[in-house]
This record gives sequence, C-alpha cells and structure tokens, in this order.
Amino acid sequence: MAGTGAPHLRLDASGLTVTIVYGQWHDVIAGGLLAGARRALAEMGATVREIPVAGAFELPVVSQAVLERDSDAVVALGVILRGGTPHFDYIAHAATEGLTQVALRTGKPVGFGVLTIDDEQQGLDRAGLPDSKEDTGAKAAEAAVGAALAIHAL
Repeated sequence: MAGTGAPHLRLDASGLTVTIVYGQWHDVIAGGLLAGARRALAEMGATVREIPVAGAFELPVVSQAVLERDSDAVVALGVILRGGTPHFDYIAHAATEGLTQVALRTGKPVGFGVLTIDDEQQGLDRAGLPDSKEDTGAKAAEAAVGAALAIHAL
C-alpha cells in the first residue's frame, strides 16, 4: 500500500483558509475522500470552503481560480477509474500536470487527492471509509496545510 511510511503530522491550521475542490464521479469513493479531507481540516482548525466540479479534468482551472482569489491552499480530490480506452491516461496526466502547474504558478499548495485506480476496490481501499486501508482525502489535506504553513513561515 502506498500509505506505508506516511508521516503523522500534527498541524495547526488556525488562520488558514483551505478550499476543497472535488470531482463528483464515483460518488461513494469521492464521498469518502471528501469526508476525510473535511475531518482532517476540522481537526487542524482551518476555515474550509468546498467547491464541487464535474470531474478530475476540471480540478486545475477551478483550483487556480480559488488560489488566485482568497485561499491559502487547495485540497483537490477526484477519482479516475481506468477503462478500456486511453481516456484514463489523458485525464490522469491532465489533472496531475495541471494541478502541479497551478501550485507553481500561484505559489500556493495544492494537496493532491486524486485517485488513479484500475478498479473500484482500489478506490474503496484508499477512500477513508470505515473498511479502507488509507485515507487519501485526509492525507491530501495534511499535505496542503503542511506546505501552506511552511510557506507562511518563510
């Protein structure tokens, strides 16, 4: 599992505004990701906003708009399930590269919580649900807040 060896962060996000931008495809998995990010941000004390988008392809442009306006960080959540066409590769690359470019252009962190999965079970294992092995939404939120705090400390 990719989560093995993940850091255990204790972060204070008081005074930070973090926006969760989330795709709505694969609602059970996406709902788990969203719940995990919400829970983690609440525990850290962040001010949280949420903006739903259709899917992973829309995450970069909306994340950039949010960061250019008033958020200290974004948590980008989505689910991309491999199918029988190259569509998966194009969307996964576009979302990953797009979110990376958003962070670099704005100088603000983007917590990457986009699952690229071969089957539904892989998503359920990472969605932060009661039987999941990982909580990708929470980890993406922690990464975004940790980076925002590091930038603010410079």
